[in-house]
Amino acid sequence: ALIAALTAAERGARVVLDEAAPPVFRGGNTRHSRNLRLAHVAPTAFQPGAYPVDEFAADVARASDGAGDPALISVLAEGSVEIADLLARHGVVFQTREVPPSRKTAFFLGGGRSAINALWRAAERAGVILRTDRRVVSLSARGVKSAAVIAACGGAQSDLSHGFVDRGSPFVTGEILHDLLADGARSGGEAGAHHLVAVDARSPDHDGGIVTRVDRLDLGMVVDPHGRRFAEESAERGPTRYALWGRRIAALPGRFALLVLDAEGRAAMPPTVWPPLCFETLAELADAFSLDPAALAASAEACGRVRRPPFFVVPMRPGTAFGGLGVAVDARARVVNRDGTIRPGVFAAGMIMAAGVIGTGYVSGVALTIGAVFGRIAGEEAARHALGR
Repeated sequence: ALIAALTAAERGARVVLDEAAPPVFRGGNTRHSRNLRLAHVAPTAFQPGAYPVDEFAADVARASDGAGDPALISVLAEGSVEIADLLARHGVVFQTREVPPSRKTAFFLGGGRSAINALWRAAERAGVILRTDRRVVSLSARGVKSAAVIAACGGAQSDLSHGFVDRGSPFVTGEILHDLLADGARSGGEAGAHHLVAVDARSPDHDGGIVTRVDRLDLGMVVDPHGRRFAEESAERGPTRYALWGRRIAALPGRFALLVLDAEGRAAMPPTVWPPLCFETLAELADAFSLDPAALAASAEACGRVRRPPFFVVPMRPGTAFGGLGVAVDARARVVNRDGTIRPGVFAAGMIMAAGVIGTGYVSGVALTIGAVFGRIAGEEAARHALGR
C-alpha cells in the first residue's frame, strides 16, 4: 500500500491512504517480516552471488504447483530486480553484516517495522494523506470520492473462524476481499487454504509473529493427542519443513500436537519465547496431557531421541500468516471480473491478489516482493487512470 501510494504521488496524483490499524500496528504483516525475494544479476552488498530472473520465476512457479499465472509470475520476477533500489531511494536500509548467506533474499536492517517506518515517512514527504484507524468495509462506501482505488489490505486471516492461530495483524479481516468477490470480481486461489506453520499453542490469537514458530522438531518426537507419532521428525530439514508440519498438525484431531524432547534435545533447542514444560517421567507427561501412556512410551522407543529425563514439552497448534483466497488481477494490477472484463479504476496489490501468483504455495520472502512489485504497478496504473493519461 505504501509503495503504491508513493508511486501514485510521484506520478502527480493526489493520494489518500486509509490504514485500518492504529499507528502502533500500522503496516500489516510486513511489521513481522525480515526479508524479501529479489532477482539480481550480480552480487550486491546484501546478496551474494546471482539470482537470475528465470530462476526466480521457476522457484515461484514450482511453489505454486501450477496454479500461478505465468504472466503474473513473469511480471513479479522481472519487477523484483528494481525493488531494492526503489526501497533504498525511499529510506529503507538493508542489512549488510551478520546476515544469513542468502543469494535469493535480502534482509531489512531493523526488520519489517523499520521498513514500514521508512516508507511511511517517505509517503508523508511526498504529500500522501495518511490516515490510521480508518477501517474500510466496502469500496462503494469507502467515504473517499476517488477516481481510482487500490486494494492492498491482505486477505482474511484475522477472522478466527478458520480455527488457526493468526500469526499476523489482527486487522486483516477480509471485508474488502469479500466485498469485491460479492460484487463480481473473479476469485483466485482456494477458499479455506492457508499458509500454515507449527506454532507454540500458548501463542496469542493474533500478532505473535515469527517468534511463535516452533523449529528443530528433529531434536525430539512429535505426537498426536493420543501420544502416537505420525511422521518422521528428521525427514525434512529444508525450509519446506515449516509448511509441512503446519499442514500435518492441522489434519490432527483438535489440531493439536506435542513436541517432546529429552534433556539432550532440550539443551540443543534454540531459544523460545515460552520455556518448554518439564516433566520428570513420560508417565507424568502422559497424565498431564491425557495421552495414552503406553502409546507415548512406544513412540519414544521407536523415535530413539527421547531417552534421558527430564522430559520437555512444547504444545503446538497450526498458525497462519495468510490465506489462499484472493481476487484476480491482470499484469497491470487491474481487478478482473468473473466475466473476464476489467473493473475500471480498481486495482489490487499484495496478498489480496497473491493467489494469482503463488496459488496456495509459498517461498520465503515472496509475499513482500508481490506487495512491492504489484504495489508499484498499481500506483502507476491508478495515477494514469485518475489523471486521464
